[in-house]
Amino acid sequence: MTPEQMRDASLLELFSLEAEAQTQVLSAGLLALERNPTQADQLESCMRAAHSLKGAARIVGIDSGVSVAHVMEDCLVSAQEGRLLLRPEHIDALLQGTDLLMRIATPANAPQPADIDAYVELMARLLDPSAPPATLVAPPMAELQLQAPAPAPLEPAPAPLLEPPLETSEPAPRKNKRTTEGGERVLRVTAERLNSLLDLSSKSLVETQRLKPHLATMQRLKRMQNNGLRALENLNVHLKEHALSLEALEALEDARRLLAESQQLLSEKNAELDEFAWQASQRAQVLYDTALACRMRPFADVLTGQVRMVRDLGRSLGKQVRLEIEGEKTQVDRDVLEKLEAPLTHLLRNAVDHGIETPEQRLLKGKPEEGLIRLRASHQAGLLVLELSDDGNGVDLEKVRRSIIERQLSPAETAAQLSEEELLTFLFLPGFSLRDTVTEVSGRGVGLDAVQHMVRQLRGAVVLEQAAGEGSRFHLEVPLTLSVVRSLVVEVGEEAYAFPLAHIERMCDLAPEDIVQVEGRQHFWHEGQHVGLVAASQLLNRPASQNIGETLKVVVIRERDAIYGVAVERFIGERTLVVLPLDERLGKVQDISAGALLDDGSVVLIVDVEDMLRSVDKLLNTGRLERIARHGHQVAEAARKRVLVVDDSLTVRELQRKLLLNRGYDVEVAVDGMDGWNALRSEDFDLLITDIDMPRMDGIELVTLLRRDNRLQSLPVMVVSYKDREEDRRRGLDAGADYYLAKASFHDDALLDAVVELIGGARA
Repeated sequence: MTPEQMRDASLLELFSLEAEAQTQVLSAGLLALERNPTQADQLESCMRAAHSLKGAARIVGIDSGVSVAHVMEDCLVSAQEGRLLLRPEHIDALLQGTDLLMRIATPANAPQPADIDAYVELMARLLDPSAPPATLVAPPMAELQLQAPAPAPLEPAPAPLLEPPLETSEPAPRKNKRTTEGGERVLRVTAERLNSLLDLSSKSLVETQRLKPHLATMQRLKRMQNNGLRALENLNVHLKEHALSLEALEALEDARRLLAESQQLLSEKNAELDEFAWQASQRAQVLYDTALACRMRPFADVLTGQVRMVRDLGRSLGKQVRLEIEGEKTQVDRDVLEKLEAPLTHLLRNAVDHGIETPEQRLLKGKPEEGLIRLRASHQAGLLVLELSDDGNGVDLEKVRRSIIERQLSPAETAAQLSEEELLTFLFLPGFSLRDTVTEVSGRGVGLDAVQHMVRQLRGAVVLEQAAGEGSRFHLEVPLTLSVVRSLVVEVGEEAYAFPLAHIERMCDLAPEDIVQVEGRQHFWHEGQHVGLVAASQLLNRPASQNIGETLKVVVIRERDAIYGVAVERFIGERTLVVLPLDERLGKVQDISAGALLDDGSVVLIVDVEDMLRSVDKLLNTGRLERIARHGHQVAEAARKRVLVVDDSLTVRELQRKLLLNRGYDVEVAVDGMDGWNALRSEDFDLLITDIDMPRMDGIELVTLLRRDNRLQSLPVMVVSYKDREEDRRRGLDAGADYYLAKASFHDDALLDAVVELIGGARA
């Protein structure tokens, strides 16, 4: 490449950056002028932007850019001087010119010369008051930015790079550095380098914390030396009562002097180390905070082109629509912003297409002709909260109900009883639509499953609310950053794990009597409902702790409608963790999303709550969910003998349980052989009473497994079955049962007498 070509390439890049900034100014200004065509400040900013682009195009040698910007500038100057009142057709033409300038600055998408000539001719007709009104042909739908707009740049919109002089004024100084509105320089930095900087700063912060235990050790050494010095002084006093040689006294004095000097030196160095540790931790914290701030961008970065898209889409559909935005300066992680762009664009398109009515329909309902869409961004409890609402039709709930029935998603009787909240959830099902025909623009409901999927990928949630005839409101909550997560750190199997606070319903201490058995599964009462209880050690494949206290530490996690209590060994505390992605070669680690470092440098794994809830469901469906040994209860009731009753009949199960409870035994129940086997492996019992015919695992299989287990093979077993034939009895006893009782002849005394015969009375 020749020096001239290199120079041209550099200038083209500068022109592209210039066009990127100035077309944003033009779009925002023209949309404001559409509502008030005489705003002097907006006319001035738009004229300046067009003028800057004209000069920049001339310097780079892009004649098409000069032609387009020149006629746009003429139009805006005429409006400034009062010779022209900007009408909708003028705004349309100027916006079309803005798009042309952006295409000109993008060589891969550059317009044809005929397009430039046609645009210049169109503007000439619009600027000639004596010419007949020009008809601006709307561009095809594909050019209306119906898809998500191009990702926002990593930097704020730059100030003009090239500022050529106005013909009627003195030359303006040329800027050759990109700056923010506050005048700060802006540089391009890759996301990988920012991630690396954040990683290094977080590790630096952790390393400074390691000085604290070292300093504590030095302080302890200082105290030990001080005690040694006092002991030497006492020895000196006692020895003075005895006649000692001069050499001995001198040696004793030397030892005391050396110890005093070493203590003084240690005190000085401790003070220096303490000061160094404090300063190092402060600098590391500032470094970390600054690196983290580099990843944060204003919410406005995701809104580039959205106001224009809403306006253009509305006009193409014969509607007047305006987008109002609040909280544009709300700071969000740039990775979150990138992933929010597509779902937000889809929701905005839906609101324009199917939410907002035509001007005629709105007037009949007593509404203004112009429809209003509001998008509000704010911070709440460490989350980015987005509310997108419109003042349109709302959702026709009866139409949703009919569609559910027509698609056979629910019987008519059930659909008739669905609440508003339940009906709206159907809109998030894949392919669910209220439209009878497919249109180029999605109707309300089409693609909402994709929106929900993308929001869930951000560990967030989306909810739809509506009021018939008054509009709809989408409520989205996502983390402010994917780089940092506020978590509860717990101990499981003597290792640290972190639960993101966004998914934690609450933390609680459960007493043994708070845990109940419902259909053979452990539950506890939480906010008016039974919540299933599972062991974190089983989910995370860690050994169960043998040091369970009087109460059980439980983390209640929730993901939409799924809620469970996860029993852990210890609450370590809340921490703000820097997310460290796992090595890609590991693939997806079950129930784990990422890693992090604690203050002491130790590793903690961050739990993937959604994945963990799926694991719980899988264990429930396969019957492999283990019980949590209630050690506190066992200690309190050590003198009572424990019996496990396994039967798939609720009636028989409850009858046996009550009989044994009334006789003073401690009783647990299981709904089938698999459930019983899990109970036997996790808790200690004195007797097993089991049925034979049960789903998943019958009584014969259960007894066979028990007799093969070294820990359980001596446990007494009683079989209670409706099968009273001799071959059935022989089969049960051959499997390892100690007693066989037929239900046909079963009565209270027979069962209780058999229990006493096998294990004695209820008390040891």
